[in-house]
Amino acid sequence: MKRVPVRWSEPASLDLIEIIEFVQRDRSAAARKFSRRLILEASRLSRNPRRGKIVPELLEQGISDDRQIVVAVYRVIYAVRASSIDVIAVIDGRRDLQDAMFRRLIR
Repeated sequence: MKRVPVRWSEPASLDLIEIIEFVQRDRSAAARKFSRRLILEASRLSRNPRRGKIVPELLEQGISDDRQIVVAVYRVIYAVRASSIDVIAVIDGRRDLQDAMFRRLIR
């Protein structure tokens, strides 16, 4: 597969901002370092988009196109498209995915 751009959806971008702001409250330098790491790991998907695992909770709902990579405790959920990799969510892996996605809808 040829390299395709990694695009961040607005909700995923807001997830990232929320995570960084949370970490930054106690550890500003760690927040900057972690944000760079998370963005770098997501950008690497352009070389090998199928390296992530299918999201089990979504597979149970019949959604098999969305995949995830794990960076620290966060799940970066993305969709592989013909012309791009679309990051659709960044969720704390310790949280229930369904609850986390619902909270994203109401924020």
